[in-house]
Amino acid sequence: MSATISGSPAAAVLPGRASRAAPWRGWAQKLRRAWVPLGLLAIWQAASFAGLTSVQTFPPPSAIAISFWELLVSGQLVGNILVSLARVFFGLGLGIAAGTTLAVVSGLSRVGEDAVDSTVQMLRTLPHLALIPLMIMWFGIGETPKITLIALGSMFPIYLNLFAGIRGADRKLREAADTLGLTGIEKILHVILPAALPGFLVGLRQAFGIAWITLVVAEQINASAGIGYMVMNARDFLRTDIIFVGLALYALLGLLTDQSVRLLERSLLVWRPSYLDQDQGK
Repeated sequence: MSATISGSPAAAVLPGRASRAAPWRGWAQKLRRAWVPLGLLAIWQAASFAGLTSVQTFPPPSAIAISFWELLVSGQLVGNILVSLARVFFGLGLGIAAGTTLAVVSGLSRVGEDAVDSTVQMLRTLPHLALIPLMIMWFGIGETPKITLIALGSMFPIYLNLFAGIRGADRKLREAADTLGLTGIEKILHVILPAALPGFLVGLRQAFGIAWITLVVAEQINASAGIGYMVMNARDFLRTDIIFVGLALYALLGLLTDQSVRLLERSLLVWRPSYLDQDQGK
């Protein structure tokens, strides 16, 4: 019976149908996720067309799109986006380096935890945006306070999640490493840090979000370029449409960076059962 079924034409056709249906399921899922924002935009546009909202203070999506295109064609938009991206990635890089170093020192050693963790936890409770006056006094009004604020804000989620990942490494894996005769460095590189990688990537997603939130405030410190500079100029000239362009850019760039980390997760964590099940379910 089983041989007849496996050799039947239906069995030969079904795998092909499944492979052809998989891309359509992916596109359908993306469309489902887009329904709500597209519906909100349609309601917003309709409300403006009906005169329920003020075009000056709450411009419709069509006016915002026109302003976006004008800024893009003039070259202002690309330049400001590149400046903001440079600030985020430079500050985030410093925050990742500091958070990773402190988490490794604190997570691998009780002595390191005693020396580092309490200080980091005290600093973490301070709202880093409240340090702006001190940053200006210490570093002036150039790029240094902006990048320092981004680095400081993004350091803590990296530290917390990586520390938890290192301490949460499976004890059985450590015992297996001891049985195989791995040295301390080999155990750290091949067992503990790979086990902590999922936590690090979660912290990276959170760090990106904090970095973009910090940038919104940091670019108001006497900036001469960047998305925040563009928004502040628009405020002075009552260009609400350009303000909405800036807000939309912050949201889109934040979403793109978050999706980039999720793609990185899929490539680095293919060994996890959850990702294996997703790949098999496609």
